[in-house]
Amino acid sequence: MERKTYQVHLEKNTNISMDVIPGHFSTGHFHTNYFLDVSELKSNAKLAREVARELALPYFSTTAVDTIVCIENTKVIGAYLAEELLAEGTAVMNEGGEIHVVTFKNAPDGKLIFYDNEVKLITNKNILFLTTTVSSGQSVKGALECLSYYGGRVAGISSLFLFSGAELDGREVKTLFTSDDIPGYRVYDADECGLCKAGHPLEALISSEGYKKI
Repeated sequence: MERKTYQVHLEKNTNISMDVIPGHFSTGHFHTNYFLDVSELKSNAKLAREVARELALPYFSTTAVDTIVCIENTKVIGAYLAEELLAEGTAVMNEGGEIHVVTFKNAPDGKLIFYDNEVKLITNKNILFLTTTVSSGQSVKGALECLSYYGGRVAGISSLFLFSGAELDGREVKTLFTSDDIPGYRVYDADECGLCKAGHPLEALISSEGYKKI
């Protein structure tokens, strides 16, 4: 599986890249024909800072942000993103303010929650939601429902990768990479998977943490 890996670089900053592995993979929500490994962008401090600089660009002069809510282990990027949005400069919306960086917690029933001491950072606050990949759109919908429940105002959604076919109810996502960067990228409902119907066995289970071969 790994021998087929190739890299896709961000055109305007070639230091930023993701490893793309073709195959047949399953998540908790869907099947797909590619695993996108962005773990280096999330865990390498130098690269995470560069990613944050790119993600901050659409928000500098237009968007007030009180809290960055991270999911899928993006908190390192989130911290650098807050730093970028608070920078001094001409027309920097958040200059001189404060931005908190938090992440969701999982309740015993699997639902997303915030602990009571963090609710004050969400309710009536301008939220920038940060995730790794948006493929089916289900994880994003769940996160936005949680933020709405706690009274947060979603000021923006950012990701490292966006599938153009994701169901987002018209929500705009600011992203580094899209499925246009990976010709042939597909997402299938598990019971309608074209790879399964063609007799291709599953190769690995994937999540935001990585992959586990079957």
